[in-house]
Formats: sequence, C-alpha cells, structure tokens
Amino acid sequence: MAEQEGGNGSPKASSLTPYEEALDALSSLITRRTRADSSNMGDQFSDLFEYLKMLDLEEPISNMKIIHVAGTKGKGSTCTFAESILRNCGFRTGLFTSPHLIDVRERFRLDGMDICKEKFLAYFWWCYDRLKEKTDDNIPMPPYFRFLALLAFKIFADEQVDVAIMEVGLGGKYDATNVVREPVVCGITSLGYDHMEILGNTLGEIAGEKAGIFKTQIPAFTVPQPDEAMHVLEEKASQLNVPLQVVTPLDPRLLNGLTLGLEGEHQYLNAGLAVALCSTWLKRTGHLGDTNLEQSISSKNTLPEQFVKGLTSASLQGRAQIVPDQLINNDRSNNLVFFLDGAHSPESMEVCARWFSLAIKEYDPDQTLFNQQPDSSKFSLDVVKMHRGDRNSAQILLFNCLTVRDPDLLLPRLMKTCADHGVYFKKALFVPSISVYNKVGSQAITPVDSNVDLSWQLTLQRVWENLMQVNKGKITDVASEELKEDMEMSASNCEHSAVFPSLPVALKWLRDRVQKNQSVRFQVLVTGSLHLVGDVLKLVKK
Repeated sequence: MAEQEGGNGSPKASSLTPYEEALDALSSLITRRTRADSSNMGDQFSDLFEYLKMLDLEEPISNMKIIHVAGTKGKGSTCTFAESILRNCGFRTGLFTSPHLIDVRERFRLDGMDICKEKFLAYFWWCYDRLKEKTDDNIPMPPYFRFLALLAFKIFADEQVDVAIMEVGLGGKYDATNVVREPVVCGITSLGYDHMEILGNTLGEIAGEKAGIFKTQIPAFTVPQPDEAMHVLEEKASQLNVPLQVVTPLDPRLLNGLTLGLEGEHQYLNAGLAVALCSTWLKRTGHLGDTNLEQSISSKNTLPEQFVKGLTSASLQGRAQIVPDQLINNDRSNNLVFFLDGAHSPESMEVCARWFSLAIKEYDPDQTLFNQQPDSSKFSLDVVKMHRGDRNSAQILLFNCLTVRDPDLLLPRLMKTCADHGVYFKKALFVPSISVYNKVGSQAITPVDSNVDLSWQLTLQRVWENLMQVNKGKITDVASEELKEDMEMSASNCEHSAVFPSLPVALKWLRDRVQKNQSVRFQVLVTGSLHLVGDVLKLVKK
C-alpha cells in the first residue's frame, strides 16, 4: 500500500491531515459541473475494463459473490436490508451505496460498519497512485463515481467478503458497477420518473436502462411495476434468458410482532425484494445447508430467525430519520425536531409525506426512549405513543431539490398527501445547498455568500405560494404569529414561505423561534434531496 502522505504529491499536503489530503485528491476527480450531467450517459464505458486491468481486479471481481441492485426508488433500502440479513446469517458482508450524507466512507460498509479511516486511506492511495501511474491522455483518470466503484471492488476483494451488495449509482447499463459480468442475482426496485435528462422521457426508456444489469441466465427479481416498465423488463429478460420473478411486499406477520428497521409502509416492498435476493443468493452459493435455513426459506408462512433479525435491525441514515436538534441541550431540546427523508421523485415525495404525517402524531419525543436514542434512524411507532400535553405544534418544511427536478411535480404531491392526513405547513423554508459538488469532505461546506444565486430557491417559493393560494382557507393560524417575527434574516419572505441565503441562517432562525416560543414544538420536515438531508445532519449533529 502507498503511504498516505505520498498520494498525489499535493503541495498543500503539509497543511492537511492525511484524510483531508485523500478527500482533496478525490475531489480532483469530479469533472461534472452538476450532479446530473447529460454527458454522463455511457461515455467511455469501455474504459472501465481498462481500469480493472490496471488495478488487477478482473479475477477478484469474477470470484465475488455479488448481489446487484438497480431501480429508481428503494435501491439503498433494499441493499441495506439484504446486507443486514446476510450478516445476521453469519457472512462477512460488503455494501456499496450512494450518495453519502456526511462522510464518503458511508459508501463502503464492511460487516454493517463504515470502513475505518485507516483502511480507507490505505486502499484509496493504492488505487489512486496506481491509476495515476498507468493512465494517460487516451485513457485518463476515472471520474469521481467510477473511481469510487473501483475502490469498492478493491476493498471488498482484499477484505475477502463473502458477499458484495452493489447498488447502482445511475441507470444500470452504463453504470460503473455494471462491470460485474456474472452476479449471483440481480434486483430491480420500483421504477419511476427520475434522471429523465439522462435515462429517457418514458418509463419504458428508464426501465430499459435499469434492465442493463441483467446478465444471461442470471436470476433477477423485481417488484410490481407500471405496465409500460414491466413490459420492457420482461422483454429484456426474455432476450437474455433471465428467469425474472415479481415479488410482493413482505407480510408484516412474518416478523413475529416486530417492525422493520426502516420506517414506512413502502419498506415492506423493499424488504420483500431483499428476502427474495438473499434466499436466491443462499441457494445459488450452496449455503442453505450451512445455515439450516432451507426449511424456513421454502415455507411461505415463516421467515428464518436470521432474516427477521436482519430486517428488524437494519438502519440507513436519511430515510425516515428523526433527529432532535442537539444544539439546544436543555429542557427545550425536543422543541425542535427534524424529520429527514431524502425523497426526490413524485412517488417518493408522496411516501415521505405519508410517513411524516403519521410520525408526528404517533410518537412523543419527551419519552425516555427518545432521549436515549437521539441519533436513531428508527423509533418504534408501536412503543412510542402520542402525548402532547397542552403544547401547540408547528409543522415547517425545509426544502431544496436539484434544478433538473420539476417542483410542479414534487411539491403538489407533498402538500396534498400531508393535507389528506390533516397536516398543513405553517411555513416552507427554501435554501441553497451548502455542499458544493466539486468538493468532498469538510472542504465541501461553503461559507455564507451574500451574493449567492437564489434564483432556483425563489422559483421553488413561487410554486409553493401558488399552491397555498389554491388551498387557501385550510391553513390554521397556530404559531403563525410567532413565525412572522424577525424575517429580516431571509432573502425573500412571503405569507407562507421564506427563502434563506444559506442553511445555517435558516437553522439559526428556527432555533431563535424555539427560544422565543417555548410553548410551541417545531416539527421540521427536511426533504427534496439527500444532499440537503446530509447537510442538515452535518449541522444538527455537531
């Protein structure tokens, strides 16, 4: 392994820690101007196989027992469930997911834990320095995500994992993870309209890209899909002689009175897919006899104990996660609670809104359970019951999304679903991202810039205000007066919304409201982007 301090020979090395130096080198591989760049589509895909040769990864990948998962919604959750199930079956697991929320090491999990800094640095510099040495003008250094996927394969190969669970980053056919020639089993999660600027304008075109991970005669599973998408999946499967099966949501009764580790009714669909993937992996790798699972798996009425434990203990940041503000460390600490979900498609926005509407009614953050687990991504809604006393509550929306998303599709679904559950936002706050796309790590946090371009946030605000006018008369006045105070901190304040020049400024405004209105509990839904969720977690968990 290369020495950490060697790396890319940056003259700034002396002023950076070894980890920061690695993140600086990683940042140099970000070549796109935006996260969703249409030029991502399959350019130089064949270069990936040259990189594998440079890193001596061809044989190790061919020997890996891989579960490969693509889809629009639920990829990360399905992969997380699958990893937890197989880890609880006694296997050494490797899990590669994206994006990360706080630290890039989240993308590489060994036995359910983020890779440690020491191992990350050793593997990072080994791959980076070797590629620097062997690439040239004809085959340049791999861009950011491709490098991360190659790094994942290197980590999992050297760590000798029994199973590698690989989540597709974008699409499928041209994704960097699709260098896998013979996975053990493939999965396609729910399909919907996302990254249309890259993957196509119809569900059929999107399904065609996702089905690009299918391999000849390798079993594949999917969930119920819209007819247009299912037709394409079935057609692609038929062409490659792929046995494609459709799985149904997991029956909650199979969990023996417990609940899934990831909150939300939609997770039973992802859990059902994960069970099918793991069962097939165990069968095809000849492990059923080793784990005494064969009888349980063949039965439709029971789940193996290891599967139940895996499903109920799985955890994933940024999906249906509840975090109280930890800066306010006194008797008002639960007056500001963040409900975080990285939904960013119309369908997932509806699911997020349903979860939020139920979550704020079905738990009490004042109970001991909440105080003991402030960082938990799961609060059992069966255990924690409603208890508000004489307090008012104010629901606030904190929102941002990429400019390639359509707020006219996202925000109405969010508002209507919440309204259907009797939940109305007292204020919507729109903020720019504090992460910058061309930097990874602590350097990615930008200072508050008074000249920041807020044109996109103002567009989001206009969409919201128009929606509120349509729904006028439904909004109650609880806490509305309190929320009108001190809006000079905002760049644009309207009746039902405000645009703030930065996320830290928006959080300061919320914390000020809490200090001045001790009888009001502020419940903040953070959604629209996993990157926004990550930014909030970085600041709230400090």
